Amino acid sequence: MRLLKIVLSASVFFAISFTSAFAEVYSYGKNNTVIGVIKTHKVNGNESLIEIARNYGVGYNEIVDANPKLDPFLPGSNSTVNIPSMWILPDVASYDGIVINITEMRLYYFFRQKKTVLVRTFPIGIGDEGNDTPVGNFKIIEKIANPAWHVPESIKKERPELPNVVPPGPNNPLGTHALRLSLGSYLIHGTNRPWAVGRRVTHGCIRLYPEDIPKLFQIVPKGMKVTIVRQPVKVGVKGDSVYIEVHRDDTEKDINYFNEAVELLKKKGLLKKINTEKLYHAVREKSGMPVEISGFKIELPQKIFAENFLRER
Repeated sequence: MRLLKIVLSASVFFAISFTSAFAEVYSYGKNNTVIGVIKTHKVNGNESLIEIARNYGVGYNEIVDANPKLDPFLPGSNSTVNIPSMWILPDVASYDGIVINITEMRLYYFFRQKKTVLVRTFPIGIGDEGNDTPVGNFKIIEKIANPAWHVPESIKKERPELPNVVPPGPNNPLGTHALRLSLGSYLIHGTNRPWAVGRRVTHGCIRLYPEDIPKLFQIVPKGMKVTIVRQPVKVGVKGDSVYIEVHRDDTEKDINYFNEAVELLKKKGLLKKINTEKLYHAVREKSGMPVEISGFKIELPQKIFAENFLRER
C-alpha cells in the first residue's frame, strides 16, 4: 500500500491508495472548527454511491443524505454527486484522543504535531437497534493485530452455525486490526464487509473501512482516551462565518432539532450572528453537511416559525 505524504502550510495530508482515496489531516483552532471542503464527483458508468463513498472516505449514510435525489445503487452515468467531505468538530470539553459521534457515524482523532493541533477523521459503522453503541468516556485497553473473533453467546443464538472462534482471515468480521475499549467486549475494528460502514449494522462495536483501520491502529497508543457522544446537531465557525450541521437521528424520537440548534448557538455566543431563515432551512433539510447560516438576522413571529418548523419535521 502506497503512502504519499504532502505537507501544505499548517495541514498535513496523507494519501493511502484505495483507487483515488486519501485521508486528510486538518488543522483547527478556536476560530476554525469547520474542517474539509465539499467536493463533487461525476458518476462514471455504473458506479454506485456506495463505491463513490468509499473512494472519498465517507460513509453510506453521509453520501445518501447529501444526495437525496439520487438512487444509491444506480445514480446514473454523468450524474453529479455531492461528496460530504466537510465536517464541524463535535462539541466536547476538550479535543483529546478519539471522539466518536454516533449520530453522524464518524470518528475523529485529535493529536499534536509540535505546536500545531491536528485532527484526522474516518467514517464508521455502529450498533443497530437494540445493540446500540454506548456513549460515555472510555480508554483503549488493548491493541490486537490479526484478531480472532470469539463469537459471543448472543450471536451464537442468532447464528448457531458459527464456530466458537473465527480465526484471522477474509471471513473474520473484525478485519485486520482491533482496538479494545474499557467497556466489556466493545471494539473499534476493521471489517470484511465494507458496505457496512455508514450503517447501523453491528452488535455495538465500531467498524472502519479495511483501508482505514490500519492507519488508526498505527497512530493510536494504548491507554488513549475515547469519548463517544450522540450529537445530531453541531455548530461551528470558520473565521467570521457560522455553520450548522444537522443529521437525522431516528433513534431519538422526541428530539427538537431547532431547539438543539438554538441552545448550541446560545452556548457558543453565536445566536446574534445568524440568519434565522438560513437556520430554518438547514434544520429542515438535514443534509448532514455544514451549512453557513451567518448573516443578517431575519426575525420571524415566534408562533408562525414554531408551527412551520413542526410541520417540516
